[in-house]
Amino acid sequence: MRIITGKLKGRKLEVPQNAEVRPTSDRAKESIFNIIEARTEIKGAKVLDIFSGSGNLGFEAISRGATHVTMVDGSRSTVEYVQKMAKKFGVEDDVSAFCMKADEYLKTPKGPFDIIFADPPYDLPEIPDYPDLITKNGWLTDSGWFILEHDVRHLFHEHPHCVFTKPYGRTIVSIFLKHPVTEEEE
Repeated sequence: MRIITGKLKGRKLEVPQNAEVRPTSDRAKESIFNIIEARTEIKGAKVLDIFSGSGNLGFEAISRGATHVTMVDGSRSTVEYVQKMAKKFGVEDDVSAFCMKADEYLKTPKGPFDIIFADPPYDLPEIPDYPDLITKNGWLTDSGWFILEHDVRHLFHEHPHCVFTKPYGRTIVSIFLKHPVTEEEE
């Protein structure tokens, strides 16, 4: 895995040893960030990356100008890896990493965030709850985005806050807005 563009362009991330993570592919990550940059601003954004794993999405956001990324993962080894890489990349002041289960972290809003990434295990039973939890409970700014990676067991194209969904191999990326634009507003 590599950082695609920005101040950390070309830096490499490895999957932390002893970690059960499924990193976002470079193709999917590039598509996600192209959509973000075409429709909103990442520069100056406050970002949350739950199920952060190696920090792939969070470090890309920092590289592209996010002012701060909070990364949350339930694995001590992945959180230690993220902290090590933040220091190596010279962005340790821009990154906070917490070792805790996402559901525990999400019990009390700590936002609002401009962008929230979630790449949970695809068999996690709580996946269908995340769009409402994030869009309705103070986690997002008024123009905030929630970007969820999932597989075909969970389809969100009819969710009222879902504005985009697209497959990238076996991964499906769905984007939810706190305040989706209605047809009357376009």
